[in-house]
Amino acid sequence: MSTLAPLRLLREPSNASEGNHSNATVGASGGWCQGLDIPNELFLALGLVSLVENLLVVAAILKNRNLHSPTYYFICCLAVSDMLVSISNLAEMLFMLLLEHGVLVMRPSIVRHMDSVIDTLICSSVVSSLSFLGVIAVDRYITIFYALRYHSIMTLQRAVVTMASVWLASTVSSTVLIAYYRSNTILLCLIGFFLFMLVLMLVLYIHMFALARHHLHSISSQQKPPTAHRGGSLKGAVTLTILLGVFFICWGPFFFHLILIVTCPTNPFCACFFSYFNLFLILIICNSVIDPLIYAFRSQELRRTLREVVTCSW
Repeated sequence: MSTLAPLRLLREPSNASEGNHSNATVGASGGWCQGLDIPNELFLALGLVSLVENLLVVAAILKNRNLHSPTYYFICCLAVSDMLVSISNLAEMLFMLLLEHGVLVMRPSIVRHMDSVIDTLICSSVVSSLSFLGVIAVDRYITIFYALRYHSIMTLQRAVVTMASVWLASTVSSTVLIAYYRSNTILLCLIGFFLFMLVLMLVLYIHMFALARHHLHSISSQQKPPTAHRGGSLKGAVTLTILLGVFFICWGPFFFHLILIVTCPTNPFCACFFSYFNLFLILIICNSVIDPLIYAFRSQELRRTLREVVTCSW
C-alpha cells in the first residue's frame, strides 16, 4: 500500500537515499529483507471490520443509560479513536488508489493539502487511541484501589475534562508531528509517549493483578481445597497477558521501527526492518479490531445492548 508524504518518511529515514537503502537491503541479503507485500484488500477488509465493530460499541453505549458512566465513556472514546484509525487509513488508501489510477486529478497544492489533512487524522487517531488505553488503565486502577471513593474521584465533570484534554492534546501533537515530521526530536517525543504508556499500563495492571491474587489467597486460605484461588489466579494471569500482550504486539513493532529510524538509519539490518512497514500498519489496524473484544464485549450489559442494537430493538 502506498503512503502519503510524512508517513512515507516514517517508512524509512529521510537521511537515507534510495540508493543507500537498496544497497543496505542487498548487503543484508536474504529473502526476509525483501519486505512483505500486503494486498490493499486486506487493509480494506480489516478497516471495515474495525469500523463496524467500534461503531456498534459506540451505538450500544449511547443507547443504554446504564452505560452512561465515566468508565464506559472512556471505552466509547477508545472506540471512536479506533474508528478514526480505520477511517483515516481507508481514506488514505482510497485517495492514493484514485490518484494512481488517474480517476482523481488534482493540482499538486491540493494534493499536498489533502495529504496533510489525512496524515493529521491518522496521527491524531493513533495518539488518542494510545492515550485512552492509558486512561482506561488508570480508571480501572481507581475502581479497584479506591472503590469507596471512586464516584467522588472520577466525577462526570472530571471525566469530560479528561476526554476533552486527550482529544485536544492528540490534535495539537499530531499537527506538530506532521509539520515537523523530518525532525528526530519529534520522533523521540512520539517514542517517549509510547514507552510512557507501556510502563504505565505495566505498573497499573500488574499492581491490580497482585492485589486480586492477594485477595483470592486470603479467601482460599479459609477454604479447603483452595481450588478457587488457583483458578482465579490463572484467570487473572491470562487476562493480564492478553491486555499487555496485545498492546505490545500491535504497537511495539511500529515504535521499534521509529527507534531504528533515529538510531541506525543506514544500518543494513535496520533497512531490512524498515521494509516491513506495511506489516506494522496492519498490526495497528488489528489492534483497533481487537480492542472492542478486550475492553467492551466482555461486559454482559454491553453485550445485551449490542444484541438489541443489531436486532434493531430500539
